[in-house]
Parts: sequence; structure tokens; C-alpha cells
Amino acid sequence: MTCPGDPTERRPTIGRGKKVRDAVLAATLAELADVGYAALTVESVAGRAGVHKTTIYRRWPDRDALVVDAVSEHVRTEVPAPDTGSIDVDLRELARGLVRWMHSPIGKAILSTMVCGEACAPEVEQGRRDFYRLRFAQVAPVIQRAIARGELPPGTIPSEVIKTMAAPIFFRMLVLPEPIDDAVTDRAVETALAAARAGVLRDRSCCPPGE
Repeated sequence: MTCPGDPTERRPTIGRGKKVRDAVLAATLAELADVGYAALTVESVAGRAGVHKTTIYRRWPDRDALVVDAVSEHVRTEVPAPDTGSIDVDLRELARGLVRWMHSPIGKAILSTMVCGEACAPEVEQGRRDFYRLRFAQVAPVIQRAIARGELPPGTIPSEVIKTMAAPIFFRMLVLPEPIDDAVTDRAVETALAAARAGVLRDRSCCPPGE
């Protein structure tokens, strides 16, 4: 029972479980886009999501874990790992989805936070490493299925294929910058697949050259 005027009486409820998680992750992305990583706080996320900050801390140990989870889930949803039965098609869809995401408002906000060079605080650096570790795990099955189908050599390192594909896209967008069209993404895919099929991206410790 609550007393009149009790703050808990006025706080809007959003349900439990998945509804709370979805609301908190959406609020985290919105805060990241509005104020950036440095100014984002658990309190501000809680206020935007309509929950108490203790609700967030029960699920995420700190702000960094929350941001990594929100960004990873967002990218997993917006740029899903395809499974068309062809590595050429899968990687082309993945590359084009990456470019669309990089041009989206949330994508731009996330990239501006993660690509900060020497100005990155240690927690940002760690968050960036955690995010990419999770992202490589999300898309690794695309490469593993291609190996199982015989489209890529045994021992091909999934993360190296994705890095080789994504590197020219990130370079053109963030360093030059230059427009990125389908021809650019297709060349990035072809380059990555050529390197993988030539055995350049294999784990040499378990698969020596010539095997």
C-alpha cells in the first residue's frame, strides 16, 4: 500500500522482463544520440525509460555494460547476420546493411562515440573492444557456415574475413571521407572473399599453408 504523495505511486510502470529491457536499451540509445557517451548517465537513462536506476543496476553492473549491450543489440537487429546459403550473397547483404546503419542517425551517433582516437577514455576503449568482440561473435556463423559448405578453406578466421570486408568501408567513410555505394561495398566483399579463398585469412597454427 502506498501513501498519498509517495513517488512510487506516480512513477509510470512499463511492465517487467523483456518490456523493461527493451525500454532501457531504447532509452540508452536515445541518450547516446542526444548527449553522447561522456554525458550519458544511468540516472538519465532511467528517467527516459521510466524506471528506477536500481532496476537498471540489477540487470547491468555499470554504465559501460549497459551501453555495450544496447549498441550490440541494436546492431544485431539492424544489421542481422544473413543466411542465404551463399557466402557471396551473405557478405554482400552484410556489407550493405553495415553502410545503411552507418548512415542512420543512431549509427552516426555511435560511430562518433567509438571513433575518438587518442581522446578516448579508457572505459570507451574497453567498451569498443567489448562491442566488437560481441559483434564478431554475432556474425561468425556466416563464415562458419561457408566453411562447412566448402565455400571457404578450413581454418578461415571469421573475424578476419569481417575485418577485411569492413576495413575499406570504414576508411572511405571515416577517413577520406567518400560516398559509399553498392559498387564500393561489392568490391570490399570481393576483396575479402578473394583473400579468404586464397588462404590468407586462415589460422596458420592449425592449418599450415598448403594443406
